[in-house]
Amino acid sequence: MSLVHATVAEVDGYGVVIRGPSGSGKSDLALRLIEAGGRLVSDDYVSLSARDGTLFATPPETIAGLLEVRGLGLVQVPWLSVCEVALVVDLVASEDVPRLPAVSWASLRGTRVRRMALDPFEVSAVAKVRLAVQSVHSNIIQNK
Repeated sequence: MSLVHATVAEVDGYGVVIRGPSGSGKSDLALRLIEAGGRLVSDDYVSLSARDGTLFATPPETIAGLLEVRGLGLVQVPWLSVCEVALVVDLVASEDVPRLPAVSWASLRGTRVRRMALDPFEVSAVAKVRLAVQSVHSNIIQNK
């Protein structure tokens, strides 16, 4: 198990690893995903482990259920103790999001996971994450 600087939210039953530097919008995007029906797995740091080719995310005990909301502080939100990861979202500036990207992958703990680049502050960011998770989920179902 390894500790990674990222935020993870569950969307439609799957974990989304949100990566970016401090202040890039990880917690803000997670908050909007939670408001849209998701749940927090972990904010700012997450433990990742791989089992049988599947990546799992769990929160460190000290921050389980806590989300940093800028201007409000740490708040308790609905959370999960473990979640299968299906997508990695790398936060980038709007001009760095490819219009028609090729399929991209991230390698975490020796496990290959679909990856996308996203501007977290676009109004459509939550919808894009949900569509990406549904797309990955469809591929998972077809491959089983």
